[in-house]
Amino acid sequence: MSRTTRWLFVVLLFATQQTTADMIALRSEQLIDGRSDKPISNAVVLIDNTTIIAVGQDIDIPPVAKVIDLGFVTLLPGMIEAHAHTMMHEENDYQYTHLKESSAYKTLRSLYALQGLLQAGWTSVRIAGEADVYYGDQAIRQAFDEGYFTGPRLTGAGHYLSITGGGGDINYLSPEQSIVADGYIVNGVAEMREAVRREIKFGSDWIKLLVTGAFMSANDNPRNVHFSEQEVRVAVEEARRHDVPVMAHAHSAEGIKLAVRAGVRSIEHGSFIDDEAIRLMKKNGTFLVPTMYIGDYYLNEITNSPAQQKMIELSRETRPEFFANIGKAIRAGVKVTVGTDLAGMANPSYLAREFAMLIEAGMTPMQAIQAGTRVNAELFGWDDRLGTIEPGRLADIIAVEGDPLTDISALERVVFVMLNGEVVKQP
Repeated sequence: MSRTTRWLFVVLLFATQQTTADMIALRSEQLIDGRSDKPISNAVVLIDNTTIIAVGQDIDIPPVAKVIDLGFVTLLPGMIEAHAHTMMHEENDYQYTHLKESSAYKTLRSLYALQGLLQAGWTSVRIAGEADVYYGDQAIRQAFDEGYFTGPRLTGAGHYLSITGGGGDINYLSPEQSIVADGYIVNGVAEMREAVRREIKFGSDWIKLLVTGAFMSANDNPRNVHFSEQEVRVAVEEARRHDVPVMAHAHSAEGIKLAVRAGVRSIEHGSFIDDEAIRLMKKNGTFLVPTMYIGDYYLNEITNSPAQQKMIELSRETRPEFFANIGKAIRAGVKVTVGTDLAGMANPSYLAREFAMLIEAGMTPMQAIQAGTRVNAELFGWDDRLGTIEPGRLADIIAVEGDPLTDISALERVVFVMLNGEVVKQP
């Protein structure tokens, strides 16, 4: 019995037991499944309740199935965003916004941003820490899980952990001022251990460390290493005891190597990665989330922001080196994924421009699409149920106008979204 025949047997078995609403057949001109090197033409995807049960060209659709013929579109797995800050909605000065807005207001803004991301085709999102004092995104995740709102699958860190004077501290006020920084300030091994435990207590299923300085925060240098190796090792050790992975914001090569040696699961940004760091990441299986489009966004869209002149100047100065470095990592076989650093700030459709950046750095269009679907699902530890369109996976599926393999900007034109087998957007 062939694989297709076996699945048709399962379909017919379910057809005797399920209602029409539980079974859906999607038709499209083309399908990219997230795993194969070639697309499938004239594709059918059969979904029972939440799960994909058959994919292919010659599939007999049971009479009980509701058929959605999407026509001249490309079906893909739902896009997965690996680096989001949905509370940080002010593109000119997010640190000032942190000081003037309440946690409740930012949480509501984050809910709005996440629902916009879902409509733009991002069915899973990892929060890379927020500029807030509480844990709003963790509350939103609970509300999604309990069915009060519809939004993308959510994972991530409540805060980004930073040293005093680091990228998560506010470094432009006088010493007389007493303020709560946008990051969670941690100094020394004991404070690091306590901070990790606190993050996990309140719902973080990732830990985020600012191992080096940053591009966007005031008065710190992204080429400087901030946390000591001992502090990072303690964070990873403590998180690992709770089965929680660690992501490390790291621009400098030394910061990247320190974090990889300590055992982090992913490096965020990686601007100045060198050959040794690439070899180390490849050896350890560490993921790289380069967040490339945000530099172009500021260079092209927010050029007159006084608060972000540091970001704009650094992006202009380092872009050629950055893209060349990421290209080396791609060719070396490092697991490079899609994360934007822009969720909450830019128009949700703009986030898909990250795929074009990966292509510019050296990926093929198919590799870039897989980086934002299957490879990110692997990063999240969700690849047993998400990231591809194949039998047994949950039905997180989108459709775009056109062919993203010939025009990657098609990913900005999402016309259909299915989350967990439920249609949440259609033409």
